[in-house]
Amino acid sequence: MSEIKWIKITTDMFDDEKIKLIEAMPEADMILIIWIKLLTLAGKKNVNGYIFLTENIPYTDEMLATIFNRPVNTIRLALDVFKKFNMIEYDGNNNLKITNWGKHQNIEGLEKIREQNRLRVQKYRERIKQIEEPQDCNVTETLRNDIDKNRLDKNRLDKNIYPFTDIVNYLNIKTGKSFRHTTKKTQSLIRARINEGFTLDDFKKVIDTKTAEWRGKKTKEGANMEDYLRPETLFGTKFESYLNQQNADKQYGILSVSDFSKGDKK
Repeated sequence: MSEIKWIKITTDMFDDEKIKLIEAMPEADMILIIWIKLLTLAGKKNVNGYIFLTENIPYTDEMLATIFNRPVNTIRLALDVFKKFNMIEYDGNNNLKITNWGKHQNIEGLEKIREQNRLRVQKYRERIKQIEEPQDCNVTETLRNDIDKNRLDKNRLDKNIYPFTDIVNYLNIKTGKSFRHTTKKTQSLIRARINEGFTLDDFKKVIDTKTAEWRGKKTKEGANMEDYLRPETLFGTKFESYLNQQNADKQYGILSVSDFSKGDKK
């Protein structure tokens, strides 16, 4: 979502109890500056509050010290405070994440992008309808060429509107699996969610949330919940509930296999 260039800083930020506690500390000003820098860095990365150099390379304290132009000991002090106050957390790959990123992100910008996606999908459907309208039996060579060109345009449109490759590749990176983006069922699920107005970042958030929750967990019957980290489960009818799930990467209770039955309704 490259269109989003800013994050929210509310006017009552300094009324927050955690901020007030930080202000009482000896290094308060420096810690608060680092907090603002973390928020803006998370906004630049724009991956649901995650902060990393690349998906496979987390930031070290030394890297942040260089980027923020602050002593590494001050960075470590600030990170310890933020972690203690549950303002940041780390995933299994040691990637830093702003807790409750929804408080800081540009919700209005997200809604604008969803509306733009909806309009693009609408135009796409209208174009496809024109492409697929029946032609006269006595089609000339020119018309045949036009039809072939339209089919190519349809494939290009499909690729531009529906980021099958990006979504499935991200799922494979996070889970260590080898799903194919060309599978018709997978494409059908992704297409359905995109048509509902969801974005690439929404898919990434669901993948991050459920990977953190299910990886290494078992059901009551002993089945591996990690087996449900697959397109038909993640991108199905419960996609929106997964997207809005809170505290996903904290410890969860043991579930039953029946919770995942009947077409992976989880």
